[in-house]
Amino acid sequence: MTDTMKALTLVDDGYASARPDSAVLTEVARFVSLADVLVPDPSNGQVRVRVALASVNPSDEMFIQGLYGQPRIQGNPAGFEGVGEVVASGGGAYADGLVGQRVAFVAAWATSGTWSEYSIADATTCIPLVEAVRDEDGAAMIVNPLTALAMFDIVKEDGAKAFIVSAGASQLSKLMISSAKDEGYRPIAIVRRESQIESLKALGAVEVLNSESEDYAGRLRSVMRDEKPRIFLDAVANQVSADVFAAMPRRARWVIYGKLDAELPTLTEPGHLIFMMKSIEGFWLTRWMAEKPLADKMAAIQTAQMRFASGEWRTEVTAIIPLDEVIERLPKELAKLNGKVFIKP
Repeated sequence: MTDTMKALTLVDDGYASARPDSAVLTEVARFVSLADVLVPDPSNGQVRVRVALASVNPSDEMFIQGLYGQPRIQGNPAGFEGVGEVVASGGGAYADGLVGQRVAFVAAWATSGTWSEYSIADATTCIPLVEAVRDEDGAAMIVNPLTALAMFDIVKEDGAKAFIVSAGASQLSKLMISSAKDEGYRPIAIVRRESQIESLKALGAVEVLNSESEDYAGRLRSVMRDEKPRIFLDAVANQVSADVFAAMPRRARWVIYGKLDAELPTLTEPGHLIFMMKSIEGFWLTRWMAEKPLADKMAAIQTAQMRFASGEWRTEVTAIIPLDEVIERLPKELAKLNGKVFIKP
């Protein structure tokens, strides 16, 4: 093995100095550059992974722009999540036992991201994969599936069968919708295109509302009245989201886990927080992973892997981009609908 590797490294440090007009990633060269860097060495309890495929999540897009909850480190490879073979251990029984295994993993923060030929991961975050799991599913095994399962737990703990998801055609929302259908829950999806409605209904959504349609406001009121959902799992956080929250019944909870639209929402009915006991809160998988008991995390990981292995869950692929084509191709591939984009070192 050589001492250097190809990687897409961060151009800037820290956070963005100003809020952008849009969070949509329209160019990449401003934020990452293709470079030759030293192959990273794992510390005790860590492993080095030869990356087979790296995922591009909305959190990656926000992170490289300085809009995420972790600061950038200039010169470090970008990318949170991937799949690959463990080729070296930094020491420790568990890390040593992973050598030679194919794993889904999250890169160790402040060391080396997944948009590179090799990456470093804490051994405890690595998920050894069964043969039936495709690389495309393994590379997207952690961020979206665990977020979907964790937020669906919020729905189940609340008790109401109906709940709402925004960005309904996203990979994450589809995972939540299919999980809900299997357990007898009634997901309601918010989308922006008529073409997305039928496929989501086939997946298990009881209602799919197009926020761009002329009859949207009336249908929203009708669905809220009939279904009485109390949980809104929201990746968009714009005025449409605020209007959904305003239309929801007493004790409704607006759970925000993303900000796909730069528009700032206005609460049209702030009295609902006082008199109808509604609440607004955030969800971040990193915090959930830190706070959840190990047994609960392992159960969620096992559930996700078995659903991918059985074919019940399947990652839809928009594109797999070679590392040296990412700067040119990534924005236009991300602009395509519904599937996921991957980077192949």
